[in-house]
Formats: sequence, structure tokens, C-alpha cells
Amino acid sequence: MNMSNLTERQKTLLLLIIRDYIESAQPVGSKRLTEHYHLGLSAATIRNEMAALTEMGYLRQPHTSAGRVPSEEGYRYFVSQMMQDAELPESVQHTISHQFYQSRADMDQWMTLAASILANQSQGVSVVTAPHSEQAKYKHVELISTQGRQILMVLVMAGGEVSQQILTLTEPVPQERLSQTAARLNTLLAGLAVDAISSLTHRSDPLDQDILILILQDMRSSASRVSGEIYTDGLTNMLNEPEFSGSDEARKTLKLFEERSTLQDLLARTTTNSNIGGLQVLIGGEGELDEFRQCSMVIARYGVPGMATGTLGVLGPMRMSYAKTIPTVRYVAGLLSDLVNDTISGE
Repeated sequence: MNMSNLTERQKTLLLLIIRDYIESAQPVGSKRLTEHYHLGLSAATIRNEMAALTEMGYLRQPHTSAGRVPSEEGYRYFVSQMMQDAELPESVQHTISHQFYQSRADMDQWMTLAASILANQSQGVSVVTAPHSEQAKYKHVELISTQGRQILMVLVMAGGEVSQQILTLTEPVPQERLSQTAARLNTLLAGLAVDAISSLTHRSDPLDQDILILILQDMRSSASRVSGEIYTDGLTNMLNEPEFSGSDEARKTLKLFEERSTLQDLLARTTTNSNIGGLQVLIGGEGELDEFRQCSMVIARYGVPGMATGTLGVLGPMRMSYAKTIPTVRYVAGLLSDLVNDTISGE
């Protein structure tokens, strides 16, 4: 659809109608536009222009007598107009970055915080995947004696991806020996990828050898996953929206959030080719995703290409507040990229 065929007046009216509808969730009629906005246009002129915008496919009429609501095309036009200019107020930026730098330097905490901030700012459902690398590189391991023959192995990759598992040894091993094994392996394996580590599995110390083989298995299974762990927040925000209250649409969409593998595939599919920091806005599922027919999604990739990347985004009704959501997603993606970068460079 060629957007350049809109007159300036039609552009102004279209943006006004979309803003009004996002705010009120009520179809917008010419009477409301005449009374609420000082446009200097007669009701008849506004009606004619709204009819033209409907004819062109930017607006639609839900009921014969009611006003108009934006179509998917209308929202796309709206998003294209404000994509570049939408900025988060500095005070909000400051509050968000302060929360990150106040929290513990811990990936799990950062992910939970990012999901919470995105849901609060956008009033939508947030989804954040932990940084994940297809070519995982070893950073360090910790071995912690828990009880009897059981120990906890905490493995950290270069991009900050963490995996934990409880191991049962053939006999109890004192913490001191576990710490020595971890120290030797950390010196030996630092910065290495799976292929290099697999050539080092013959160790003279049997405990070193057992743990190294387990590290290798762990790194291989991590590399085979589509994405890191998924964090979500704000599911109740969606149920409170007028278009979803009591509807099956919301339940269908929210069911997706329970089926983690579907969600991982969806995120991987939509962001595979996008650049770090590049933002995508999917409106009405873009004709592909039936569950998202009533929704829009704003998503971005973050991280360090080739090392560790993740995805974050917000799902909401098609009349979500794009002016708030787009800059929030963009800003949080930038912050997480910085944090992943710092983790990799060992700061």
C-alpha cells in the first residue's frame, strides 16, 4: 500500500484517530473529533476524509452506526511514522538503568528485572530470553559440596549463560578437593569452545576427568537449544484489556506462554535475521501467526553477535501504546547488550 497517496490532512486525521483509539478503546466518530480536537474542519469534511481512509484500508468500521477503528494497515502506518522519533523521557531512562545497576551482577536477576520493567512500562506481557550462544565458550565452573556424595556444579559460559546441576559422585569428596579440581579446570579451559575441550578429556586426576566430561555434555546440550531460558511477566495486563476480557482470543494467546518450546521457536524465527538492537514490530501476527491475530508484538535482539545473544519483547493488544513500548524495548535491549558485553570482557 502506497502511503504517499495520503494528503497531509488525511495523515493528521489518521494519526489522531489511532491515538484516540489507543487511549479509549472506543471506536472514533466524526462527532468526537469535532468536539475534542480543534481541527478547524467541519464534521462533514471529517466524515468524508474518514470515509476515504476507510476506503483506502487504513480504518475499518466495526458496526454500521459506530465510528471507525484502525486496521492493521493503519497501525503499520502509525508505527512507521513514530518509530524513529519515539524516545523514553530521560527520567524514565535513569530510573530503569539505576534498577539494573543496583541489582546483583547476576544474569537470572537481570532477566527477571528486564521482564518486570518491560511489563510495567508497556502494560503488556513481556518476554525475555536469557543470552544464549550457539558456539558456547567456557568461562568458569564452581563445584560446591552439598551433602554426602552430592555436589552442585555451576557452569558459566562466556556470555553469562549459566547452568546448574546436582551430581552424585561415587564417594564423598571434601570441599577443598572440589575447589582444587574447579581451579585446575578453570585454568585449563578458560575461553575454549566445545571442540577444543573435547580433545582434553584425558586427565590424570579421575575427578578432574569426570567433571570435564560432564562439562562437555552440558555445553553440548546448551548449544543444541534454540534459545536461553524464557522469562515472562505481566500476563494479567493482557487479561485486563477490554478486547480480551472474557474472550477466547486472550486465552489462546496466553496458552502460548505456557508452551515454552512454541514461544522459543517463534522468537527464534522472528529474530534470526535481525541485527542486535534492531527492532521489529509485528502487527496482527503479520498474517502468519494465528494466535496473534488480535495482538501486536515489539521485539528486539540484544547481546554480542557470535558470542551470546537473546531476545526481548512485549506482546499486547493491537492498540498497545507503541509510543511507550517501542522506546522501552529499544532502551532495555541496549542496557542488556552492555551488561552481556561487560560479562564477556570480564568486568
